[in-house]
Amino acid sequence: MNINATLFGQAITFAILIWFTMKFVWPPVVAALDERSKRISEGLEAAERGRQDYAKAELRSQDALNEAKARASEIIALSEKQAQIIVQQAHDAAVIEANRVKAQAQAEVEQEVMRARDSLRDRVADLAVSGAEKILRREINVQAHADLLTAIQAEL
Repeated sequence: MNINATLFGQAITFAILIWFTMKFVWPPVVAALDERSKRISEGLEAAERGRQDYAKAELRSQDALNEAKARASEIIALSEKQAQIIVQQAHDAAVIEANRVKAQAQAEVEQEVMRARDSLRDRVADLAVSGAEKILRREINVQAHADLLTAIQAEL
């Protein structure tokens, strides 16, 4: 093996290249790699936070959906109860109105009965007076009286 000045020149050039690379090239490369590593780790952390936020949002949406379903059930139950109350009130009002109409009709019937009785009483009184007049105008005769009373009874 022959060691000469070329080998020393190459070794010195290589040492200068290593020093230059370590001084000027290596720090930006290491910084770029560190920056890239940092961005990757931040991206992974952001992805993990995103997954956690998604899970929380999923739970919140499920809770909101359950709450909305419960509220809808309450509203439906309340509306059914309100409908039953309205139907009951309408039924009660109809019963009250029917009783009022029935009482009014009964009062009208009683008034008509009273008018008919009064009319009948007046008619009977008129017939009695008329019969009495006829009896008194005729001569007193038992047969004539009986015939006249029979005729009055027929008119009644």
